[in-house]
Amino acid sequence: MAPAKKTAKATAEKSTKAPAKKSEKAVTKKASLSVEKSAQASSVDWQKEIQPLITKYKGKQHPLDYHDTYELIVMVVLSAQDSDRNINKIAPDLFNAFPDMKALSLATSESIYPFVSKVRNFRNKTKWLLEIASTVRENKNIPTTLEELTSLPGIGRKSANVIMRESGVKAEGIIVDLHVVRVAPRLGIATGTDPKKIEKQMMDVLDQKDWGEAGMAISFLGRETCRPSNPKHSECVMNKVCLYYKELH
Repeated sequence: MAPAKKTAKATAEKSTKAPAKKSEKAVTKKASLSVEKSAQASSVDWQKEIQPLITKYKGKQHPLDYHDTYELIVMVVLSAQDSDRNINKIAPDLFNAFPDMKALSLATSESIYPFVSKVRNFRNKTKWLLEIASTVRENKNIPTTLEELTSLPGIGRKSANVIMRESGVKAEGIIVDLHVVRVAPRLGIATGTDPKKIEKQMMDVLDQKDWGEAGMAISFLGRETCRPSNPKHSECVMNKVCLYYKELH
């Protein structure tokens, strides 16, 4: 019976080793594909190839339906982790009650809550808005530099870049919202899912003169054409250089 035990043991060892080889092969294939994608992306002249997309959306207003910088900054803070559509819906009544930064600086949390109660995380956002209003005081004092904007509560790089783009001032960064996080790696202009890293990668391959429009253009592309499922490849102005499109064809 001894040989039988030895054979069973040998078979078991052989069966445990087989998956390891397959796993190593899969990892190697994945790594090779990643290197190939990086090589393709680095060979693209993104400054040149992104121009049709920038031209298509240049100057198009952000989906938040604001009328001045005061309304924009309030709506940008409220829209974090919420939809632009929802913020656009609640905004008119909010701004009828608090038409400018001075009025907002005199408000209380309890007086704002009824207007923003349907906004996600509205209590914290109300706190941030009151802190911003107490600092800025009047519309004319609203800052338009990246450093000043990001020093305000509730405003990160993405929000600051949006405010600067819509205000028409010189860009100091690139808008990277959830649409850009999804679409930029599809195109191949950036990799990963970290917004700050994606922004840095795009800043490295695009001229600063296009920073203000590039992120918003990619965001609009994600909203209208490069949808999470069933993207409209034939309508996309970037399909000639898009890695995602190349993988499917």
